This record gives sequence, C-alpha cells and structure tokens, in this order.
Amino acid sequence: MRSRTRGFLTLLVMLVLASCVTAPLPPAEELLSSSTASNAAFPSPPELQPQIKFWQRVYSTWKRNQFILHDDRYLDIVYGVITLPDSVMENQVSEQRKFVKWHLEMLQNLLRRLEYKAAAGIPMVANEQNLANYIMASSGGNKSLFGAGDRLRSQRGMREQFKRGLEISGRYDAAFRSVFREVGLPEDLAYLPHVESSFQNHATSSVGAVGMWQFMPSTARQFGMLNKAVDERLDPVASAQGAARYLRNAYANLDNWPMALTSYNHGLHGMKQARGIFGNNFISIIHNYEGPGFGFASRNFYSEFLAARDIAQNPLRFFPEGVSYEQPLKLDRVRLRKAASTLTVANHYGVNILELNNINWAWNGEVQAGHTQLPPGTMVWLPPGTVTNLLQKDNTGQLKTILADTVSTAKTVDSEK
Repeated sequence: MRSRTRGFLTLLVMLVLASCVTAPLPPAEELLSSSTASNAAFPSPPELQPQIKFWQRVYSTWKRNQFILHDDRYLDIVYGVITLPDSVMENQVSEQRKFVKWHLEMLQNLLRRLEYKAAAGIPMVANEQNLANYIMASSGGNKSLFGAGDRLRSQRGMREQFKRGLEISGRYDAAFRSVFREVGLPEDLAYLPHVESSFQNHATSSVGAVGMWQFMPSTARQFGMLNKAVDERLDPVASAQGAARYLRNAYANLDNWPMALTSYNHGLHGMKQARGIFGNNFISIIHNYEGPGFGFASRNFYSEFLAARDIAQNPLRFFPEGVSYEQPLKLDRVRLRKAASTLTVANHYGVNILELNNINWAWNGEVQAGHTQLPPGTMVWLPPGTVTNLLQKDNTGQLKTILADTVSTAKTVDSEK
C-alpha cells in the first residue's frame, strides 16, 4: 500500500504541474481586460486579481463534474482539476464525495511533506522542488509554502449553473436595475444574485438563508419582508427591494462598496469591527482580518461579485456558444390598501385564483388556501394588462383604488411595513 501511495504522489506531482499549465480558460487577454475593469463604485485593485480570475474560471470554465484543488488564501495556486466518475447531478453521491476526499488527503500529505522538508533543510526530489517553486511563485510568495497543506481546499465548477443564472437574469435584470436606480444606488448591484443563488429563487442555505437574494429570517424581519402571511424572500423583486434597503444602510455605515457588499455576507456589525482594526483599507481586511466568522466566503465575496459582473457584462467572451436570456418580467403590481383574502383579490381584478397564487411566490400555504388574509401593504402581482382592463370597465376611474394602489417595481424601497 505504501508503494502504491508513493507512486500516486509522484504521479500527482506531475499531474498537478501539468494541469496548472494546461487547464482550459478564456484567452489571457480577455481575462485581463475584464478582470481589471474598474469604476469608482466597484474598484478592482491589482491585489484582488488572483481571486477575480479564479472565480471567473469557476463560473465559466470548470464544469459541475470537476473539482478544483486549490489554496484557500492564494487563489492563483491551483494544484489540479479532478473529474468525478460516473454521471453527476446537482448533489454528489457518497462514492463521489469519497473520491474527492481521497484526492484531497493524498495531496495534503504531499504538501505537508514539502513543508517539513523545507523547514528541516532536507533536499527535495525534482518533482517536489518543482511543486514547491510553483507554490512560492504565487501571490503569497515564499511564505505560501508553509501551511499549504492546511490551506488546501476543493471547489466545484459552476459553469452550467452560472450560465443558467445568466439565462434567468434576463427576466429580472431590468426590474432589479430599476429598484437600485430609484434609490440612487449603483445599478450593477443587480448582478449580486449571481453570487448568492445563481438566480435560483428556490435556493436555500444550510444556515437558513432563502431565495434569490438569500436573506436570513432575522434580516428579512428587520427590513419588513417577513410576516405570518407573506415571505418576500421568495419574491425576487420584493427581495431586491429588501436588498436595496440593506445595502443603502450598509453603505451609509461603511462608506464604500467593497465593505458594504462584503457585509452582505459577513454582516454589518462584523465589517464595522474589521474597519475598527484596519480602517478603510479593504485589502488589509481581506488579507489580515481574523474576526469570528470571517472565513473563505467572506474574504472572497467581493471578488466573486466582480468576477460575476465581468462575465455578465461580457457573456460571449466566457460563453461563446451564446446565452438564451429569458424574456423580461411583464406583470402588473398593486399594493393592498386593506386586508383581503386571495379570493377577494381574484374577484376584484377578475383573475383566476390559481393563476394568482402561481405568480405570487411569497404567499404561504395558509394565504393561498384562503385561511389567512393578506395584510394591508402587501404587494400583489397580477397578470399583465389586468389593471388596464379593470380601468376600461370602470368609467369612474375609482374602482382600482378601492382595494389597492398600482405601483412600479421600485416604489416600495422606502416604505416601512
């Protein structure tokens, strides 16, 4: 068994070095031009380029049946890409998880041996020295060799998932941009769901975040999105409005967008603590802050956003086969002036109640069944043209205001429910 392991490690060193050179990615000039794109709101400093390029490859090059073995601090250290055996669904089966774990353990043992030899001054064989040189040539420099085994991480490719998110974004992009524009925030914040959920409205996290914008229950309540009848985390536009309220508050407290966006993952309190130590030096925070919960996800959140924005703005560079965007959202929207059941709303607007339930994703089962009324202020989606048809039937022009007021997609951001 030991000889088999030794043979595997020798082979792995060779494969690692080869994969680092030959792993497919978009042309270098395209990665460079897009990843260095910057503006006043969302700076893209040179220190973040390794992270940005890594996430570009995760999102657009590596597929879901591939796992990238990499350093979790210096993301320009990519040891190799392993391909899962057999067919791969959204979730891995037990044997596939074991397959990835075995490769990680073997590579970790090798990296720890390199670190031991370097610390003890023991000569390395040629392949070991080549690997050590590769690690030390990274953005981490010579110090990156020490602790490399402990920093080893695997990342699943997301090409298919990200492309599907691009397709879905066609439905919501205009509405999301309107939400942020109406309150004076940068429209490019509309790209954030690429990082949070790949525009999957049914997305849930292991810690309880829900929806396309991934709000936790406590934050949703704080920003008026959750009550006994309605969970607006499941309504992409309503949750975008909640995100606008959160981000406007975060920016007012933190004074810059890299920190405000990172707080979307790490929390406003946590980023205030980081700023208290490092001031407004965002790069120092990313590289040096060790506060509770500030781990891999928080360190990379802003870089992931920049990578996603680059791809979304230049889709054909990363998906040359093309992207089939969904048609923009076209629904009417009203806000209830008083409590009402779904049947009352359906009868008032002449809409089939099943259709009404199907397009109002935020309503819970009790509301849809008619057991609980919708509270005043609830936003209601209606089939396109419903309000116009109602006005045409009402010569006085007053009927539409008895139950609800017509609103745009963005007019509720300032409302406190």
